[in-house]
Amino acid sequence: MSTDSTDTVTNAFEEHRPVLLGVAYRMLGRVADAEDVVQETWLRWAGGDRSEVREPRAYLVRVATRLALDRLRQIKARGETYVGPWLPEPYVTDFGDTAPDTAEQAVLADSVSLAVLVVLESLSPLERAVFVLREAFGHPYSDIAALLDRGEPAVRQLAARARRHVEERRPRYDVDPVRRRDLTERFLAAAAGGDLEGLMKLLAPDVRLVGDSGGKSRAPLRVLESADKVGRFLVGVTRKGFFDPSVRLLEINGGPAALVLTGDRPGPVFQLDIAEGRVQTVYIIRNPDKLRSLAAAE
Repeated sequence: MSTDSTDTVTNAFEEHRPVLLGVAYRMLGRVADAEDVVQETWLRWAGGDRSEVREPRAYLVRVATRLALDRLRQIKARGETYVGPWLPEPYVTDFGDTAPDTAEQAVLADSVSLAVLVVLESLSPLERAVFVLREAFGHPYSDIAALLDRGEPAVRQLAARARRHVEERRPRYDVDPVRRRDLTERFLAAAAGGDLEGLMKLLAPDVRLVGDSGGKSRAPLRVLESADKVGRFLVGVTRKGFFDPSVRLLEINGGPAALVLTGDRPGPVFQLDIAEGRVQTVYIIRNPDKLRSLAAAE
């Protein structure tokens, strides 16, 4: 057993906690599950034999990935049926410490976007692990192969298949944070004012609205398509008080989003995908189980 001091062991782990949480969340799409994986990784780090560990980050990422992979396989095996469209649990992001380079921040933001995570749900657990480690965090194929106990040719095949699948299915959108925030604010003002004409100017003709309630609150159980349907739905919910004056803009899943505060609790979250100056997709997360982690963001 390593004789490192408690402070040394703790500091070494805390240095890499953001990366571990980022890997686990991209693997699972669930904040609580990702935090459980990080906690279990800590227990193995603190209570295990570290005498042979030369690179703490690589070791910790390996442990966290394997734990997340096991949990993802269990979830898939249960074959749970979800009521209505599924979206990932909102994840408050800040890449300042983990990605000082602007280009690297853009890659991390894209890999954690709602659009990409929805597509990742359709990958096999191994494909998802390889995609996350390679595309989001840039791990060499040789390292991923060792981590997953697979040959490097097999890992390259998994990576190519996963990349092709994601590229074919994810929508194209503008990732510029300034443009996204500006359009989000204009969209919010039009929606809060019940301004159907103003909304129609912002919505792409083939805009989609994806509402995630899990059957536990009111939201469309099917994806709405077309500017007319989406615009009229938004004006309708405005009359029911959805766009409460108490709305906070924050960064969720790598982009600007609106958190609607309901009393002292986090309420619905909505986020937009935009392209060519128009709203392409409106995401609304209303499942109360997925909003608990946002309490600290208020």
